Amino acid sequence: MNDLPTLTELKVLAAIATHRSFRKAADELELAPSTLSHMMSGLEARLGTRLLNRTTRSVSPTQAGERLVERLRPILQDLYGALAEVDASRDHPRGTLRITASETVSLLLLRTVIPVFLSRFPEMAVDLVAEPAFVDIVAEGFDAGFRLGEEVPRDMVGVRFGGASRMLAVSSPSYLEGRDLPRTPDDLSAHHCIRTRTPNGRSCKWEFERHGQVVVIDVPGALILNRAELMTEAAIRGLGIAFVPELVARHHLEAGVLTSLLEDWCPPYPGVFLYYPGHRHVPAGLRAFIDVLKAYPEGSVSVGAPRPLSA
Repeated sequence: MNDLPTLTELKVLAAIATHRSFRKAADELELAPSTLSHMMSGLEARLGTRLLNRTTRSVSPTQAGERLVERLRPILQDLYGALAEVDASRDHPRGTLRITASETVSLLLLRTVIPVFLSRFPEMAVDLVAEPAFVDIVAEGFDAGFRLGEEVPRDMVGVRFGGASRMLAVSSPSYLEGRDLPRTPDDLSAHHCIRTRTPNGRSCKWEFERHGQVVVIDVPGALILNRAELMTEAAIRGLGIAFVPELVARHHLEAGVLTSLLEDWCPPYPGVFLYYPGHRHVPAGLRAFIDVLKAYPEGSVSVGAPRPLSA
C-alpha cells in the first residue's frame, strides 16, 4: 500500500470509535467535526473500505473499522509511551495532564494539589473533568482518575490521597436544640434528614455499621440535594441532618458550626486514591503530579479549609 494513513488520521479514527461521536472526538482533538468527517471520508476512499457507519444521529465503526481500531490502540499507546519517555528526559515536564474525579474530589484538588502543581511546573496544564459517575480512563483518554480505594481496578496502580475517610451524620447545634439526639440509626426516623439521589434518580439510603451490624436506612426528609457541599451547607443552616463525607464536613466540625452524630456507627473506609494504568509508561507530568499529591499527609486534607503547601 503506497498511500498509508497518516498518524493524525489514525488518531481521529480511534477517537471517533471511542466516543461514537464526531463532536466529542472533535472536542478531544481540538478540530472541527466537519474536518474529522472529511478526513475519514478520504481515508475510506484510499483504503477502499468503509470504516464508519454514519447516520444523522450517531456514528459507529464497521466490522472492518472495529478490527482496525483494536489493532491501533496498543500501537498508539506504545507511541505515546515512547514520546512520553522523550519528554521525561527534559528537566521540566510539559504538556497537558487529563484527570477525572467526582465533583467533591475535584473541588478538593482545586483547593490543595492543583495550585501547587501548576506553580511548580509552569509548562504543564491540567484538564480536570468532574464526573458524577466513574469512567473508563483508558477508553476516554485520561491519564489518571480518582475513586475510593476499594473501587480501584486490579490492573491499575493506586496512590492514596489524604488518608482514610468515612461518611458522617452531621447537623448544626441550632437544629438539635429541643430535640432528642439520635442514639441509633433508627432514631433518624424522628428527624428531618437532608437526602440525596443516585445519578439514575433513586433515593440514596444511609448505611451504618457497628461491631459487624449493618443498618441501612431510607431516611425521611423534605429537602433533596445532589452535592455533598450543598448538603453540608443545608445542615449548617439548620435544615436537618446530612450524611456526607468527613473530608467535606471536617472544617465545619472543627469550627463548631456542625456537630457529628452517631460516630460509633460510622466506620472508616480506605479513602480516595489516584489511579492510572499499571502497564503504561508513566508520563513525566503525571509523575510530578503524584509527587505533589504525596506531599499531603494523611488527615491534612479538608475541602472546607484549604491549606496549600508552599510552592
